This record gives sequence, C-alpha cells and structure tokens, in this order.
Amino acid sequence: MASVFLYHVVGDLTVGKPELEEFFETETIGSAIRAIRESTECGITVWKRKTHMEMAENNDTRQQRFVGILTSLDVVSFLAKPQCLEDQDKAMKTLVSDVVVPDNALLKIVDPGIRLIDALEMMKQGVRRLLVLKSTVWKGMSKRFSILYNGKWLKNVDSSSCNNLSINVSAPSSAASSASSSSSSTPPFMRNKFCCLSREDIIRFLIGCLGALAPLPLSSISSLGAINHNYSSIDASLPAAEATQKNPGDPSAFAIMESTPDGRHRILGEISVSKLWKCDYIAAARALANLSAGQFIMGIEDNVSSRWLTDFNNNSLENGVESTRPRKISSMSSGYSPVSPTFGVGRGTYRGRSAPLTCKTTSSLAAVMAQMLSHRATHVWVTEGEDDDDVLVGVVGYADILVAVTSKPPSLSALTPRSIIELRLENHH
Repeated sequence: MASVFLYHVVGDLTVGKPELEEFFETETIGSAIRAIRESTECGITVWKRKTHMEMAENNDTRQQRFVGILTSLDVVSFLAKPQCLEDQDKAMKTLVSDVVVPDNALLKIVDPGIRLIDALEMMKQGVRRLLVLKSTVWKGMSKRFSILYNGKWLKNVDSSSCNNLSINVSAPSSAASSASSSSSSTPPFMRNKFCCLSREDIIRFLIGCLGALAPLPLSSISSLGAINHNYSSIDASLPAAEATQKNPGDPSAFAIMESTPDGRHRILGEISVSKLWKCDYIAAARALANLSAGQFIMGIEDNVSSRWLTDFNNNSLENGVESTRPRKISSMSSGYSPVSPTFGVGRGTYRGRSAPLTCKTTSSLAAVMAQMLSHRATHVWVTEGEDDDDVLVGVVGYADILVAVTSKPPSLSALTPRSIIELRLENHH
C-alpha cells in the first residue's frame, strides 16, 4: 500500500475548504435547486434544525441531525410528477423533507487527525461525505509526508498546540484515538466549525500524488478490476420517465442504450446527476415526463443549459426560479431530426456536446481520474470496439476508483510498453 495513505490525514485535504453551511430540510425545492448548482458531486447534504436542547451539540447529536443527500436527479424526478407539472409554483414551494431520501449512513463525522486510509475505507463502504472539524491550529500536511515530499519540516501556527494535535506516524493510531486527542485540543470557539469533503475532493487530492501511487495510475482499469458491470440502463425508445421509477444506485446515472441487430448494446447518452446538475430543472422535468429517453438526451448540452424538443401539447413553461422557456431543438445544433425520431441510425447521430463521457477497457486509471475531474463528472462509461461500433461494458465511478487505488499493484505484465516507459521516467524524476 502506498505510503501516502498511511502518512497523510484528512486534515491535509481541508486546507482552503470553506466552512459548511447547513441546508435544512425545511427549505423549499426552489432554494435547493440554487444550492445544488453550487455543490460538489451534484448534490447537497440535508440537515434537521437544531433544537434549543442541542445548541451545544456533540458529534453524535450532529450525526443524528443529518438526513441525507439531495441530488439534481432527485429534484427533476420529483418535478416530473403529474401533480407537480400541473401546479409548478406549488411544487417549487414543496419542503425538501418531502423529497430527500433519508439515509444517515451517507455522511460520517471525522476528526482532522484520522488517517487517509481510514477515510478511504469509510468511503469504500458507502460513505459519500466526510464532515471534518476545522481547527486554527491545523495547517498543511502531516510531518512524515512533508519531509518526504517537500524536503523540510512544515511549521505550524502554534507548535505547542500542534504537539497535542499531531499523530505519531511511525505507529499510526486508530481513528477513534486520533479523534479524541485532536478534539480535546481544539479551541472551544472552533468546535462548531466543520467543512465537508466529498469523494471528488479525495480523487482530486490523489491525482496530485500519482508518483507515490505508482504503478497503479498507469495500469489499465481492466487489470485493476475497476470496471463496474452492474450499471443501470434504459432503452432509447422507452419513455424517459423510466428514470423516475428506478434507483440507479452508485453512480447515480442511467445509460441510454441502443440495441444492435446482433443483440449488443451501444450507449447514446445518459440521464444522470452530472448531466442535470446545472440544467433548467423545470424544463428537464417536463421533458422527462413527456419525451422518450432518446429524445431527452438530445436536449442536454454542456451541463449549463438545456434545450428539449417540445413536441407535446402544452409548449409553455413558467419557472419560479428562472424565467427560461424551453426552446425547440434544431437539427443543425443537435444532429437530431424532429421529423424522424428513429434510433437505429448509429451513434454518430448523437455525437456532440450531449455525448456521454467514455473510455476504453485499456485506459489507464490516471486517464480516467483526469477525465472525471476535468468534466466534473461522477463516472465514466467503459466501452469496447471501434468508435462507431463500440459496445458498453461497464462504468467506473468514484467508489470503483477508491477501491482500485488501495488495491495490490499489478505486475509489470499488466502494463502496456508505453506505460512502463512512462513509469520508469516518473521514478527517475
């Protein structure tokens, strides 16, 4: 196992992270839409309000106040319900508590002194957010790692305070003992200040330590067993509303598929939290309720705005959050002909900005990590074959990458000749 996991602590990842602003379950869906657009991993943590008895709460009571994570797909699926489409103003004023799926296990409160390997084990078991105590006496990286990679010791704000806070890296303590020692040294006025780390934050940190993870980053995702073959999918000819009736799991995405004559499946696009993250939620809900899956994916562009073919009866939308009306998709801009909405024309018709993010089974782990971070995506679809005849075989998400980076390094035979050369050059530098 790479030393970066043993000698780093989660406090190293909190430098520069903003303080958590709790989003309460008593807020409205309209407010949640604005918050989701500014969130990481396309979702927000939802909390119960503190009672007067809980004004001086501990970690246990704070954990109990956590409700769950509300995503963009949750909101669009809710707004696509018939009663919400009939009265959009009422739908936008619905309380978040009526929409969010309660799951207290998605977040874990940890101390900044917990080892990175312990944090990764939590996330591999299903935790998606880590709530980390912010402390004024914690600055920079742990000593063991800093002397290895920076060549000198880092100076903390208060040496005497940090002596109580630091971890004995030669014999790392357990997560529980680290938490108790660090919490006791935190000033009282700082004990209610936390920041939230997502799996994206972990991946972003690890991609800056690729040299310490060698040879894993240059190994193919196939050799590392990082490909998840249990993905959720919807046929392009079926109603897009199918996405509101299923739980996609992790990652929260549906592959929109096209069947070939020989029984294989090609991916045309996706309905996911990533694609819906910054879209027009009301327009997306109306399209989700009325269009086929193939038509729906043609309306998603750049994760910024959405345009859907509005070939259903009621063509006008009134959005209480943003005054945007859905506009008709032109065949010039999307490659889709409203006159002949067929799906047996090959994937080339669907290429463009709405095309799904894909990689090959031979792609390196580092390349897939870079793809996800550069596109702010929660996953990458894995295909085999030629570009115009590629077949979907699986997906790689955050959880799959966390399992891969903590796995046993493969032998050099699992690396391509080019990867071996790059690995040797990396070690030389």
